[in-house]
Amino acid sequence: MSIPVNSEVPIRKVNKPMASVRYDLVDLRLFVSIAEAGNVTRGAEAANLSLGAASTRIKNLEEALGAPLFVRLNKGVALTAAGESLMTHTRRVFRDLERLHGDLQAFSRGLKGRIRIFANTTAITEFLPKALGTFLAAHPQVDVDLEERLSSEIARAVADASADIGILAGNMRTEGLEVLPYRDDNLVLAVASHHPLASRCRIHFAEVSDLSFVSMRRGSAIHGFMEKIAADMGIELDVRIKVAGFQSLGRMVEAGAGVGILPGSVGRRLAKSHAIVVVPLSDAWAVRNLKICVQKLDDLPSFARELVDHLVAEPSDPDPPDYGCIGL
Repeated sequence: MSIPVNSEVPIRKVNKPMASVRYDLVDLRLFVSIAEAGNVTRGAEAANLSLGAASTRIKNLEEALGAPLFVRLNKGVALTAAGESLMTHTRRVFRDLERLHGDLQAFSRGLKGRIRIFANTTAITEFLPKALGTFLAAHPQVDVDLEERLSSEIARAVADASADIGILAGNMRTEGLEVLPYRDDNLVLAVASHHPLASRCRIHFAEVSDLSFVSMRRGSAIHGFMEKIAADMGIELDVRIKVAGFQSLGRMVEAGAGVGILPGSVGRRLAKSHAIVVVPLSDAWAVRNLKICVQKLDDLPSFARELVDHLVAEPSDPDPPDYGCIGL
């Protein structure tokens, strides 16, 4: 019997003593995959199971627990109160398993460890590639799942154990988390080298908010951040074109398609190969202090703690930005 997609009726409860319930890790990983995807089909694909097999496993798990784990909606599923409770405990179980694997790696090369990192756009494009490359080369038994998210989402994900390590910017609520300083990288305005603003030493975003913009694609962390800034100002940006990467953004700005907002490290790099100039933003929100956050450092698997130490110890860019009135 497959999981009904459009029904909100709980499944039949089974009077089975909880003491007799055996938790299968495959079932629990499937449960987490479906919950995170909000969809049975996509969750089954993520768990490498057929839809029929996934439906049967979830049905059996719900019957064993005597409570529905999902509410079936028209376009997917959502967790019930029992599902939320199971999710909290399941994430804790998997975190403890990763710690077990990490501690045992000193004795066995056959075990694989996995670290899930949520980070903002700047960290993923500018700082993490080199750092993760050297770490993974030195730790062949460790895999990393890296996802780009908004800073507000990152803090929540670390708090509820959806992510092991978060790298975020801004004044996010991080109560109850351990936070370590990581990098400083303020946002800048990128303009074509012939643009009238190219000679400015510094500028407020309000002065340029009515210009045409080149933006990162919807769904990117920096796009979401700038949408929020504009909404807080009560304006709607005139975005002429959205691109998939900073390289494309630089080329569009260079061609005069619009101005763009970039992390300073990105602007400094692109200014060496594109006819663009970057102008520092004077706004307080443009000051981007990147931070690493975890639930509790001592509770991470040993290999995850090593990664945090590696990120913190990674030397900063030896060529810091030198903003002048003509940019970089």
